[in-house]
Amino acid sequence: MSGEEPKLDLDRIVFIGRTFDEYMRMFDLLPEELAGRRILDCPAGACSFTAKANTLGADVTAVDIAYYHTPAKLAQKGLQDIEHAMHQLDKVQDNFVWEYFKSIDGLRKVRIEALTDSTQDRTSVSNRYIPAVLPELPFRDQEFELTLSAHFLFMYGDRLDYDFHMQTLQELMRVTKEEIRIFPLVNLSSQRYEHLDPLIEYMVSQGWTAEEIKVPYEFQKGANHMLRIRRMNAADHSGA
Repeated sequence: MSGEEPKLDLDRIVFIGRTFDEYMRMFDLLPEELAGRRILDCPAGACSFTAKANTLGADVTAVDIAYYHTPAKLAQKGLQDIEHAMHQLDKVQDNFVWEYFKSIDGLRKVRIEALTDSTQDRTSVSNRYIPAVLPELPFRDQEFELTLSAHFLFMYGDRLDYDFHMQTLQELMRVTKEEIRIFPLVNLSSQRYEHLDPLIEYMVSQGWTAEEIKVPYEFQKGANHMLRIRRMNAADHSGA
């Protein structure tokens, strides 16, 4: 399928991303853990992790349903979504921790930075950015050593049902050789995803370990843990 032909209504996509530094904090990663590794960011949205990590020696592929649209269209959509989000945040600032961003203006600056870096990288190196519709991914079994998934699974438990979560996790496990990290573990109301325990039980039954880890990042109150899922027979590159 062509990445240039829209396959969905762009108005239904919220195209907002996080920076490389946010990713490192959300997933409790160090730069030296990235070099030489094949990494999947899924779904990647307007995040700049792929752009930056590839300059540090990683081999990162970004996947998102939004990539069926052109970089120019998504850049325009992203700017609109950022302004809409800032307007909404102004009404509910008490639901967030402002130690990292300091203010809404600071948050706006960081969100625009991520969008700009992502757009520039996708424009210049388009083969890193693959359009796909979960729960199916166009990759070989165990193609990636590390998979990162932010602000999607668990967060939208009211819109994405248990079967979708299960099928998406099965697909992430299929394409991942060593480790999957998912952030956060709560929904938009800061409540832990209600079906997380049976999903963990399933992953363990399939030969994986799963550990909830507190990370050095919290913007939405209560969203400060990730799920670290490791294939039992995989080498541990974390140094932990």
